[in-house]
Amino acid sequence: MTQSAMSAAEQDFRALLKEMALLENAISLLDWDGHTYMPSAEGTQRAELVGYFNQRHFQLETGSKMTALLNLFEADGSLLTVDGQAIYRRVKRNYERTAKLPEAEFVAYTKLLSQAQNVWLSARKHQQFAEFLPYLKQIVTAKKRFISYWKTDEATAYDVLLDQFEPGMTVAKLDPLFSELQSGIERINAEIVRPGQQPNDQFMHRYVDQTTQHHLSEAIVQELGFDFTKGSLDISMHPFTIGMNRNDVRITTRYDDHDFQMSLLGSIHEAGHALYEQNVVAKWDNTPLAGGTSMGIHESQSLFNEVFLGRNPAFWQHTYPRFRELTGEIFSDIDLDTFVRGFNVTRPSLIRTEADPLTYPLHIIIRYELEKAIFNEDLDLDELPMLWAKKYQQYLGITPDNDVEGVLQDIHWAGGDMGYFPSYALGHLYAGQIFHAMQEELDVETLLANGDFQPLIDWRVQRIHQFGGSKEPNDLILAATGEPLSAKYWLAYQRTVYERVYQY
Repeated sequence: MTQSAMSAAEQDFRALLKEMALLENAISLLDWDGHTYMPSAEGTQRAELVGYFNQRHFQLETGSKMTALLNLFEADGSLLTVDGQAIYRRVKRNYERTAKLPEAEFVAYTKLLSQAQNVWLSARKHQQFAEFLPYLKQIVTAKKRFISYWKTDEATAYDVLLDQFEPGMTVAKLDPLFSELQSGIERINAEIVRPGQQPNDQFMHRYVDQTTQHHLSEAIVQELGFDFTKGSLDISMHPFTIGMNRNDVRITTRYDDHDFQMSLLGSIHEAGHALYEQNVVAKWDNTPLAGGTSMGIHESQSLFNEVFLGRNPAFWQHTYPRFRELTGEIFSDIDLDTFVRGFNVTRPSLIRTEADPLTYPLHIIIRYELEKAIFNEDLDLDELPMLWAKKYQQYLGITPDNDVEGVLQDIHWAGGDMGYFPSYALGHLYAGQIFHAMQEELDVETLLANGDFQPLIDWRVQRIHQFGGSKEPNDLILAATGEPLSAKYWLAYQRTVYERVYQY
């Protein structure tokens, strides 16, 4: 069947998916508002509203009409166009997961998450994990019950959650990969960083007002390809990206007057997510393929922006004059070389989102090990703050002074996103491999130094973005780079970076 000769059944299928997509747009908009401008008193009513929309979406996704269409296509695939078959495969996978959940349990769970995120904000304000703990226990209990519905032949309960964010990913695959990553990071620290000369980075904490930081972020993310006619940059407690559709993708950051790097890199990072969403081809509109193929691939695009562009010395060769212009006299005594070295200092930190690229994966490995223990070993959640501190001491040599620096720092568990964290580390590895492949074809350093970003944007659009979710992660990375995922390119790049920063 040609793309133009779409069967009546596929037309009905796509109409149903569009109705679901419109609900998803509304839910996403409410979610964005909840993290940005929603009045704090609105929490309970908002949970009801989100629950209502999610219930309606659930009914469409698992209802008799969807069931009949999926059964029809399973019996006769010729009723679908080539694109329709790709959409069907994703919808079928989502359906088989969602339809196993009792509707009442699902709706109650969505309301719980909406409430939990507000409680998480309050617990952070009071620096009290105990305030959030009852909600976390309810979320974990619900997740374990859902796993019992979903589990088929997975080796562990946690594998069920991993697969939802990174299809095909398992503990058996991640354990050796993360072991290689951890040992590689330790070698770079031992051989390059610790015996090296510590760069000056005191100037990084000079006062830069929020308005100036916002102008900086706007200017730089726009130059890197973020389309402000299709998105916005706002403020939230935790930076995030949320896409209603490819024409409305919103990013947020947060500000600290004495840490401009946090907001700037946060904006650059989130803009990488947004570029992915903004550049998916139009034919996937109003289907589950309109977003990224996996969270690991999605994170690779944000980390590519942040680590391989935003921290790159060649990027700052072009950008630093504009940076100096926007910040006035604040950094007038700091030359480019000093700035770049200070910008790329590595040291252990307590906050994941503020970690440098070299230590960042260690933050993820800690969370991965805790989540494994929660779902595979029935870890007592009351022990989380203690175990969190113990692992930070073990991996990074530091311990948090309070729960905000520790177990309350991430919103993911309040949102029910257990199994998501490994995607960040996978994103680092994907990004390193993508950057290596790009370097094989383009003179990346020269393009960055000249401020010629369009070829770099186009390369990613053609190899990654345009496909949305139509290719599986392994197939996408193989087609884009010519080989399966490996840690070697990320580790090699980090070694080069820190030799430049510390061995001079």
